Amino acid sequence: MSRYITERLNPNFGYFYKLGKSLHQGQTEWQKMEIAESEEFGNVLLLDGVTQVTSKNEFLYHEPMVHPALTSHPNPKDVLIIGAGDGGILREVLKHPVKKAVMAELDGGVVDFCDKLMPEINAGAFKDKRYRLEVGDGRKFVETTKEKFDAVIMDMTDPFGPSVMLYTKEFFQKVKKTFKDKRAIFVMHTESPVARPNTFMQCNRTLSEVFKFRRTFYLYIHMYAVLWSITVCSDGTDVADLSVKKLAKRLQKRKIKGLQAYTPETHHSMLGEFPFIGKLLKDMKKVPVITDANPKVLDDIDINRGSVELREV
Repeated sequence: MSRYITERLNPNFGYFYKLGKSLHQGQTEWQKMEIAESEEFGNVLLLDGVTQVTSKNEFLYHEPMVHPALTSHPNPKDVLIIGAGDGGILREVLKHPVKKAVMAELDGGVVDFCDKLMPEINAGAFKDKRYRLEVGDGRKFVETTKEKFDAVIMDMTDPFGPSVMLYTKEFFQKVKKTFKDKRAIFVMHTESPVARPNTFMQCNRTLSEVFKFRRTFYLYIHMYAVLWSITVCSDGTDVADLSVKKLAKRLQKRKIKGLQAYTPETHHSMLGEFPFIGKLLKDMKKVPVITDANPKVLDDIDINRGSVELREV
C-alpha cells in the first residue's frame, strides 16, 4: 500500500503526491506533526496532514520571502519574523547583516521538531546568537512589543481559523506601529491569483488601505503546485524602484551569494504582472477589506486540504 497526500487549494482544484516512509510522528499542544519521505519533494513536514515545508526546492519560497525586501532596505538591522517555525525564513534573513532576528511562533514544538528532524531547513540558524524565539501568538506579540523593526516578515498558514486575524486591516496597522522608520518593510504571502483569486484581491486591497507602496512578486512554488504571490509593503521604500545594478551592489557588499531563486534580475522579473492579474487588481475594490469585524475571506479555503489516502500499487 502507498500513501498519497491530496492538497485541496480550493474545493475544485488541487494536487497530489506520493509519500514514502514516515520518519517521525509527534503531537504538540496545538497540532499533529509528521515528517515523511517523498520522492518528489524530499523530506516533507506535515502539520495536521497539510504540507508545510519540503526539503527539495524550498528555496523557491524562502528566498523570495526575504531577499526582495531586505536587499531593498539600505540597512536592515532588526527583523521580526511571524510564524515560520521551520527556520527557512530565519536562515535567509541571517544572510543579511542583521543585528537581531526575533521569531514569534505560536507552536514552539514545531521549532524543536524541525530543528531535530529537518535541520537542513534552518541550516544552523537556530544556533545563531542574533536569533531570539518568542513562543506565543504572533498578533499578541505585535500588539504588546516595544521593540522597533526594519522589516516584519509574516509566514503564516492560510487565512482561516485563528490565523485569519493576522490578515486584517487592524493587524496591519499594528504591524506598522512596530516600524523603526518609514523605510521599514512588511512582507507576507498573498495567496494564489489562480487558485484563490478573491482572497488574493482581498489581501491586496486590505494592504493598500494601510501602506503607501504595495508591490507583488509572482512565482511558481513547487510545494504549492500553483502560481503564488508574495507582497512587499512600505510607506517609504518602493522595492520596484531599485535598479539591477544597485541590488547587485548591495548583495555583493553583504557577501550574499549562491542563492538559487533570487537575483537582481529575478527581483524585477517576478514583479512582472500577467494581464489577467492586472484586471484582478483593478477590480479589487469590488471585494471587501479583511477586518477584525469581518475577517472571513471569500474563497472557500477553510476545508480539509491535507488528506492521506491509501492506494494499492
